[in-house]
Amino acid sequence: MDDKRNICLKVAYDGTHYHGFQRQPEFHGPTIQGTLETVWAKLVEEEVTLNTAGRTDTGVHAAGQVVNFRTGARIPVDKIPKAFNSLLPRDIRILAAQEVAEDFHARFSAKWKRYDYQIDNRPVADVFTRLYSLHEPVKLDWQRMRQGAQYLVGRHNFKAFSAAGGTSKTFERTLYLCQVAENQGDIRITCIGDGFLYNMVRIIAGTLVYVGKKRIQPEGIPDILTSLDRTRGGVTAPPQGLTLSYVHYGEELPEDIFPELF
Repeated sequence: MDDKRNICLKVAYDGTHYHGFQRQPEFHGPTIQGTLETVWAKLVEEEVTLNTAGRTDTGVHAAGQVVNFRTGARIPVDKIPKAFNSLLPRDIRILAAQEVAEDFHARFSAKWKRYDYQIDNRPVADVFTRLYSLHEPVKLDWQRMRQGAQYLVGRHNFKAFSAAGGTSKTFERTLYLCQVAENQGDIRITCIGDGFLYNMVRIIAGTLVYVGKKRIQPEGIPDILTSLDRTRGGVTAPPQGLTLSYVHYGEELPEDIFPELF
């Protein structure tokens, strides 16, 4: 009889010095998954394989990543975060741990996710946020960006907002929210959806930057969507501005969890 527990972790990390989440050959450099699995092996002398809610790319951050793994170790679940954090590098933290149902899977059980993309729109980059935002010195018309973002809300074929190299076989996704907000030179693009394609949020961000520069009209977004042509949109925004902020597993809707956004 398999008496292993299924453990779920909430993880935050600064992705600056990591070659993405997914484990890679060592010559590529450290990854979040590889680091977590190595630390667990040191703690309990057991090899595990982590499932993740989102395989973030090189340089992308997370405030609310979720992973799960099956373990035969008997360490109390409430002791797991402290044990992990005692050996993890300071740019990765376990925020919480819980035992979950046997059929729980961090990716396939997720109902929706929130990503945030941060833009520093000041003439001179803020040295304290440079690792967590795209610096765009050209003044962006963020209200145009907000107008353009609304055309992305709903269920669409997002092939035009997907980079080559992804593994998805279908391109239909639902965005419950695509919001642009500005605060004294900081522009934040928030996307909440039931799933995301490879580089989808970064391509949305790059396209909305083009809208803010008046290189694309806000009303042109629907044509980009229906074209299914990646070359019609903006460039893929760099990774450091992107954060996986939240993953939801219950029946609550995004507006129940983040009413201030709606």
